[in-house]
Amino acid sequence: MIDVKVQAEPLALEPAQAEVADHAVGAVVSFIGYCRDENGALAALELEHYAGMAEASLEDLARQAAERWPLSAVQVQHRYGRITPGEAIVQVVTASAHRRAAFEAADFMMDYLKTNAPFWKKEHPAHAGEAAKWVDAKPQDDADAARWQA
Repeated sequence: MIDVKVQAEPLALEPAQAEVADHAVGAVVSFIGYCRDENGALAALELEHYAGMAEASLEDLARQAAERWPLSAVQVQHRYGRITPGEAIVQVVTASAHRRAAFEAADFMMDYLKTNAPFWKKEHPAHAGEAAKWVDAKPQDDADAARWQA
């Protein structure tokens, strides 16, 4: 089962994990990424995406994970729009008969999401008078993703 959702609405976190469990599943790994307030400096993140392209990209990513590891289910939920600190931005859920496959697949997917998924982030500062700015990719994110190339 592959399930991908790209949405403006808050993520449904609890049902996602329950949907992937069955009698063949020995492990479910769930990663949830939240918007941080950056020590009070951030009022919100604004995520933009290309509708259709983002969904297709995430579906391709889920298929790649399912081809690399023996997964029984993969779910990805990703928000777009204005997201405030404390709100979930992304959830990746992987299910497998064994924990190692579930962990590695979730890690692989998050590395891809941080580097190649068609989403763009703009930070809106908490302090009046400061301009919003686009977030550049971090070199560490590229290094993390490179380990899956081997």
